[in-house]
Amino acid sequence: MTLNCKQTLIDLSTPKIMGILNVTPDSFYDGGQYKDEDAILQQVENMLTNGATFIDVGAYSSRPNADFVTEVEELNRLTPIIKLLVKQFPEIIISVDTFRSEVAKQAVKHGAALINDISAGELDKLMLDTIAKLQVPYIMMHMRGTPQTMQQQTDYRDLINDILFYFSEKIQKARQLGINDLIIDPGFGFAKTTEQNFELLEKLKLFNILDLPILAGVSRKSMIYKSLQTTAKEALNGTTALHMVALQNGAKLLRVHDVKEAVECVKLYNLLKD
Repeated sequence: MTLNCKQTLIDLSTPKIMGILNVTPDSFYDGGQYKDEDAILQQVENMLTNGATFIDVGAYSSRPNADFVTEVEELNRLTPIIKLLVKQFPEIIISVDTFRSEVAKQAVKHGAALINDISAGELDKLMLDTIAKLQVPYIMMHMRGTPQTMQQQTDYRDLINDILFYFSEKIQKARQLGINDLIIDPGFGFAKTTEQNFELLEKLKLFNILDLPILAGVSRKSMIYKSLQTTAKEALNGTTALHMVALQNGAKLLRVHDVKEAVECVKLYNLLKD
């Protein structure tokens, strides 16, 4: 499996790490931490030095009950950051976490290489057409509703089959439009209870039937810290434990807050695999 990111082929035969850069004031773990250029550049340099292949930049928090952010505000937060990172780190591979087609278009115009959409096109009907025109890798996540309503939509007839059906429809539509590089993200924490999140992780291998790279995003999420009766700040050990499970069950990308620890996890997984 490979991804074509701005004419660079990324080989996913070894799992890769996507470091999270939230430029929002209200993200559940690191909201408001990266307000100025120096803090942003230092954090990104640390992530790249520690082995991140991708940097995922988000300007709209998708945590449960997150505040609504206008498209203008999202672009105002995002565009200067992309320009800054491309200038400082010319080889950087930037993913942009957005569900808006215009934001995706502007992000790629300014140097982003892939789009990470929590709604798989559900929240902006122009998104898939836009990705087809941009011809960039596209991460499609499973979610119901919006970040404001998703936790009221956790009733499934059959969790795994329902999500597989959701992805099969999305993949078919994307292929018809000529989108080549697709990644699926089962959406841990999005319209799912804690119990459903663990069922999803346990059965992640079943998603290999789709023959696409799987991204796992469990880093410091409530499925970990609520289960351990702790906080997101204290959830690194639990995160690492579940990262290994995700890798053993087929994940090719880990979206993480803590790059060094995730890279070490992949190294150890590779030794087990061999």
